[in-house]
Amino acid sequence: MGCEEMVVGGGGGRGSTVPFVSKLNHLSLFTNKMLRNQHHVYTSKSCNCSSSLSFRNDPTALSTALTHSANSKCILLGSQIHAQIIKLGFCNDIFSQNNLIRMYTKCGFLAGGLKVFGEMPMKNLVSWTLVVSGAVQNGEFEMGLGVYLEMIRTGLVPNEFALGCVTKACAALGGKELGLCVHCFALKVGMEKNPFVGSSILNMYAKLGDIEDAERVFECMDNLVVGCWNAMIGGYAQCSYGFESLKIVSVMQYKGISMDAFTFINALKGCLVVGNLNFGRQIHGLIIQSEVGFSTAVMNSLMDMYFKNGGGLYALKVFDRLQDKDIISWNTVFAGLSQGDDAREIGRFFHKLMLTGLKPNCVTFSILFRFCGEALDLVSGLQFHCLAFRFGISDEASVTSSLINMFSRCGAMRMACLVFDSAPFKSIHTCNEMISGYNLNCHNAEALNLFCNLNGLGLEADECTFSSALEACFRTENQKLGRQMHGTIVKSGFASQGYVCSSLLKCYVGFGLLDDSFEFFNGVERLDLVSWGAMISALVHKGYSSEAIGLLNRLKEAGGKPDEFIFGSIFNCCAGIAAYRQTKSVHSLVVKMGYEAHVFVASAVIDAYAKCGDIENARRVFDQTSRFRDVILFNTMVMAYAHHGLVREAVETFEKMKLATLEPSQATFVSVISACSHLGLVEQGDIFFKSMNLDYGMDPSPDNYGCLVDLFSRNGFLEDAKHIIETMPFPPWPAIWRSLLNGCRIHGNKELGEWAAKKLLQLVPENDAAYVLLSKVYSEEGSWSDAAKVRKGMIERGLWKDPGCSWIEI
Repeated sequence: MGCEEMVVGGGGGRGSTVPFVSKLNHLSLFTNKMLRNQHHVYTSKSCNCSSSLSFRNDPTALSTALTHSANSKCILLGSQIHAQIIKLGFCNDIFSQNNLIRMYTKCGFLAGGLKVFGEMPMKNLVSWTLVVSGAVQNGEFEMGLGVYLEMIRTGLVPNEFALGCVTKACAALGGKELGLCVHCFALKVGMEKNPFVGSSILNMYAKLGDIEDAERVFECMDNLVVGCWNAMIGGYAQCSYGFESLKIVSVMQYKGISMDAFTFINALKGCLVVGNLNFGRQIHGLIIQSEVGFSTAVMNSLMDMYFKNGGGLYALKVFDRLQDKDIISWNTVFAGLSQGDDAREIGRFFHKLMLTGLKPNCVTFSILFRFCGEALDLVSGLQFHCLAFRFGISDEASVTSSLINMFSRCGAMRMACLVFDSAPFKSIHTCNEMISGYNLNCHNAEALNLFCNLNGLGLEADECTFSSALEACFRTENQKLGRQMHGTIVKSGFASQGYVCSSLLKCYVGFGLLDDSFEFFNGVERLDLVSWGAMISALVHKGYSSEAIGLLNRLKEAGGKPDEFIFGSIFNCCAGIAAYRQTKSVHSLVVKMGYEAHVFVASAVIDAYAKCGDIENARRVFDQTSRFRDVILFNTMVMAYAHHGLVREAVETFEKMKLATLEPSQATFVSVISACSHLGLVEQGDIFFKSMNLDYGMDPSPDNYGCLVDLFSRNGFLEDAKHIIETMPFPPWPAIWRSLLNGCRIHGNKELGEWAAKKLLQLVPENDAAYVLLSKVYSEEGSWSDAAKVRKGMIERGLWKDPGCSWIEI
């Protein structure tokens, strides 16, 4: 395959074979279209320039004026100078024409530069390089590559600037094969060791995820300027090798190599990968010692690092001391504050931004809308929506996507639909948000309908689209559409993508198609950890415990390292089947891999040991991890004690949690009230229930009411249990009627039992438990004829009680 026919769009089926020559042949059509689209944008722009320009017959003066207009991005001044060039007869002067191309492309008006280039009678290397550079700078990467290939055909040898731009285009398009061709060409013409070309090639390999080739290029370079070091630091960080990126910084410091702003920006990205605040503070110290000073770009990166590593107070101190705050500085603060839940603080900073006179941009409102969505703060979201409308950016694609996200998270799907329908331009991102919103609000049929209409909108699904659509298939149990979607995914080249792969596995296991799920799982060439985790989690969820444990063993044999989510699923599996030896085996692996301090894993270990009957080991794990002061750990331990009938220990653990100033959750009260129920501590359990609202301002959940009804029913307070069911703020559900019915069985209340059974059968007419419990109520009362009638009614309806079974570990 020649360079002209290369797949530039990346690997697999997603790229398209693009003959760049044919694209270049239609350059004039493209230029005319861009001129029409961009004319209205630039004619309204103004700058401080004279309305009448007068130049003598002096190309140098014209060049200086064009440079000024390019630097100030003043298209009006540039177009006036262009008119003067035509008037003075410099249309065929190659020096003036090249300056015009530079001016137009720097002003973001690529179409104007292309028009000048197309009308030039003679073109030199500078002309071609300017067009390649301009196309890449303006995001037209395929066009930049096409112009580059056409330049080679003319016999010109690209210079370092052209090669640097074309490697950037290869990285942006994911065109690794073409990138290799460019690298080979640089080797052939002896430019690989040029600092500018070398650093560009390093950046390209890093962005393509090929850090090994980047290392080889770095090691072969003789003249390592600071740009090459920066490229390597950024490359390691890009590929998630945080420690390696920081090691390069240490080597630079050891060798006395001067660091610039990009060094620190890339180093701070490495700190983000490592997730270590102390390393970030050390880089902060180097910034203070360096000659870079308090550059706004560096300070923005520093704030971002502090926020994402849990140093929000340090970030705000940096922000307060920053003199030249730009809109990126403010956006960094908004993004950092949105990690918490303090809406007042965000509002206060937004008010400060308004007082500075800076105009919020699309990123600002995208951050704010997503924060309001996560906080379920629809009122603030609507206020920000009004401001976005006032600033004229409410119809921008990124803002529209964020608005849909906010409305759907807040349950306002009608508003989300209104925003989507009124959007002047629908991108795949806005459609993805809409499909996810439908799923979130259980409108799965609408989600699938929108997915099926993507072709009508002229859009192609990406990995996020397929993942959300498969979620809708799973929820609607639409096997046929799921299989059709699988075929489309394979054709589109997304079958090996982590999220898509995991969604497909979830679908197949959810449909009960275990053989199909294993066939697909085994057919994927390169499985990432997300796919392994999805398969194990889906198997555990559907009750295929032995298969899930077997898959964990396969993962270890393949050299994979389970993460905290896989461990959590496996411990849930072990708890479900009381696999004690397997629990101990996996626990030893957790300790070996250093996950024992992870709250999610530790709580799963406690639960597994408790359900396997080993409360001592459960207590030991809790004692080792309780210093992390996490409410989930305490909830799990309270429930473990309750399951073992150790109610006093459960209550003591609850009291310890309060002493540790931890705020109990609704789940905490489920555990402690359940513990009181099993020991018959009715008064104590009732006090705990009432304290939810009185002491913590917390509204009890349905689970809390269910525990309270069980507490009263189990201990003979049947009328109280009935009163709670009739007055609680939720409609009764089957489980709560079963609790009351079981209490009637225990304490022999035939009349109330008949009433509860009737209510239960109204909700679930084919529920065998209702008949079995009512039959036992009659039997306990000695009403054998009534019990026999109930049993006969079960048989007539084709119902039977599933026989119980037990697991034993051999």
